[in-house]
Amino acid sequence: MPSGEYAAVPKNKTIMMLSAGHACVDVYQGAVAALVPFLVAERAYTYAAASGVVLAASSLSSVAQPLFGALTDRWALPWLLPVSTLLAGLGIALSGLGDSYALTLALAAVSGIGIAAYHPESARVARIAAGGGGHTAMGWFSLGGNLGFAAAPLLVAAVVATGGLRLTPLLAVPALVGAVLYLPVTRALGASARPAAGGVPRAAGRDDVASFVRLSLVVVCRSIVFVGLSTFIASYASARTGAGTTAGAAALFVLYLGGAVGTVLGGSLAGRWDRVRVVRVSYLVSVAAVAGVVLVPGPAIYLFAGLTSIGLSVPFSLQVTLAQDYLPARVGTAGGVTLGLTVSVGGLAGPLIGAVADATSLRTALTPLIAMPALGWLLARTLREPAAAGEG
Repeated sequence: MPSGEYAAVPKNKTIMMLSAGHACVDVYQGAVAALVPFLVAERAYTYAAASGVVLAASSLSSVAQPLFGALTDRWALPWLLPVSTLLAGLGIALSGLGDSYALTLALAAVSGIGIAAYHPESARVARIAAGGGGHTAMGWFSLGGNLGFAAAPLLVAAVVATGGLRLTPLLAVPALVGAVLYLPVTRALGASARPAAGGVPRAAGRDDVASFVRLSLVVVCRSIVFVGLSTFIASYASARTGAGTTAGAAALFVLYLGGAVGTVLGGSLAGRWDRVRVVRVSYLVSVAAVAGVVLVPGPAIYLFAGLTSIGLSVPFSLQVTLAQDYLPARVGTAGGVTLGLTVSVGGLAGPLIGAVADATSLRTALTPLIAMPALGWLLARTLREPAAAGEG
């Protein structure tokens, strides 16, 4: 770890501010999926068309996030934190205005670019503030994102269910709050980075590209399951319980809230066992949990949604630190790829799931998701704990 970089900001304060900012950004990742039932109801979008909005938010992000990661490997860019937060909020806030499908897609893409710009720099700074290895600190950083996801369906339901899509500009509030919270931290980060002439010192160690690629494939499996369920579980729960959009919002909330529980649990478990073992067990548990969401009838969907989210979120922060340990000289790139794939690749699969749902049923379309955590478990069995991994 570069010992002098960002020393002007106390460690705990940096982690907490990053966690709060992560919540303010990731509320917009959750908001995209939370808007799907309202787009279907108010604009008569098909499932495929609605999932296309999720794809628009994720496709540019999938390309841009590694590029931003490469930039942050070369230069410290703390100003990206408040700017990207505002950009993520702006796209979603304006997405409900007008009836143009093309404009809605474009605004979702703007939000995706903001999300892409935020994650690599924030993950890199969180890694530095954590002291290089800190699984617990990275878990707290990731917790903020999960809380943002969890708040998204409640926020969207509170705003859009009361006044329709025309009230989406009110969804800009978290972005404004996040940007204001980041201003003092950004000034401190910028001041501490200036003595290094804007450069980012590289960590010692050899890159293990093969392990990083295999880990990235594991993340892809998680991504497809989590984003697929995020996009359609609200509509699926509404149909399965017969309780309307409120039941759907509740299912999405449970799915996202379980992520917060899983993220904290993951940091704790990594302190007892190595990260790779925790990742393997989590994916194995997730197979049964996803099967419960898709196949078990009635209100049990809420129980299995929570278990699925916990199982998929326990490895979340651990995968980020593993990626950074596999690529110690390019931690920005490592964070950009793993955090980007978490949402982006799943978004790419969304329209396919939607098309199958339109042609058959949501249950049929969601059934293949059961195989994804099983494949993730098989891939994780090829991984080994990095030899120089830091302790959390």
